[in-house]
Amino acid sequence: MEAGAAGRGSARPRGGREPGGGWTRRRFVGAVAGTAAVVAVPSPAAPPAGAGAPRSRPQAPAVPPREPSGPRPLYVGTYTSADGGGTGIGLAGYDPRTGRITGSGTLLGVPDPSYLAVHPDGRTLYAVDERQDGGVTAVRLADRRVLGTRSTGGAAPCHLSVHPGGRWLLSANYGSGSVAVHPVGASGALGERTDLVTHTSPGPGPGQQGPHAHQVVTSPDGGHVLAVDLGTDTVYTYRLDQAKGTLTEVARAHTRPGAGPRHLTFHPGGRYAYLANEVDDTVAVCAYDPDSGRLSVGEPQPTGASGTNYPAQILVTANGRFAFLANRGHDSLARYAVEADGARLRLLGTVPVGGEFPRQIAFSPDGRLLFAANQRSGTVTVFHVDADRGELRPTGEPFASPVAVCALPL
Repeated sequence: MEAGAAGRGSARPRGGREPGGGWTRRRFVGAVAGTAAVVAVPSPAAPPAGAGAPRSRPQAPAVPPREPSGPRPLYVGTYTSADGGGTGIGLAGYDPRTGRITGSGTLLGVPDPSYLAVHPDGRTLYAVDERQDGGVTAVRLADRRVLGTRSTGGAAPCHLSVHPGGRWLLSANYGSGSVAVHPVGASGALGERTDLVTHTSPGPGPGQQGPHAHQVVTSPDGGHVLAVDLGTDTVYTYRLDQAKGTLTEVARAHTRPGAGPRHLTFHPGGRYAYLANEVDDTVAVCAYDPDSGRLSVGEPQPTGASGTNYPAQILVTANGRFAFLANRGHDSLARYAVEADGARLRLLGTVPVGGEFPRQIAFSPDGRLLFAANQRSGTVTVFHVDADRGELRPTGEPFASPVAVCALPL
């Protein structure tokens, strides 16, 4: 979670409950280890027998994956308006074999770049400007030139993603509970906003104050856009008109009141998704119907944490066998086995994240490394990922980066 928008120039650290009982996006707390649990959800309707069945064809001989070589780029998001924060987007490189990070400077001119995403063609970086008058900024990676900023039409945007077709940028305004759409030009630069959808119902749970859009993503089949709203305990499903850049709501999925859903990730099979609930410290398995876009939220289950804890981001390995959850407060990474073709999560335990308040986690493109951006310790920690056994092994010493809230390895 995090809640309540941070205004321009605000120095309040992000995300946490204030003395009056409300939520503010930049402040938080901590805690220790978990129990095993298994939760399944009903299978979504299966497609008609034989539908889309591929013709049999000779199998090509397996080609072993190429070993990664040479340093790869890493971009780190921060808060420029927070005490001890950064001055822009952190620039670094990492060794894809060892995970060692080496800093190389800062990209200036982007205020409060708290979340980052890259265009599918790899040529343009996008950042939110998480301020009261929210914006999204495009950066050309070839020469690191800022291509301009567009208003999101809302307050404190905290997440953004590029539609798989590469023509539209989607962003979530946390402070005002809305989702914005911007066109992406041939150069990667952004055009004027084409749509803004504000969440108004159902009413917020205790202490949640109002709608707080925390994430906006496209389903694996590309047919729907899903927006996770922490304040209304709802995941909204939209259809994106890819000619006009407008959103039409087609479904809503509700969590239990007070869950505070924050982050959703899909299983590679595309029929299930996993929802991290920040406020009540749980995760849930969700069934997804690609035809209707309808999400069915399963029963909440543990995060492996004890004490005060706020789940942040959840990831699934490319082979669909394991999931990892960032626990802020417990300062750990929960490990889950993914079973029944994605319909079930089984908690395996937790490992210390090696930093304080892991706000965001990300895989390297080859899936061999996991990066954790630790907000309060101002560090990025890296883990080797064993995709066959679901094990995480620290790669070495943390990389220091001021108020690290997002790590984007390319």
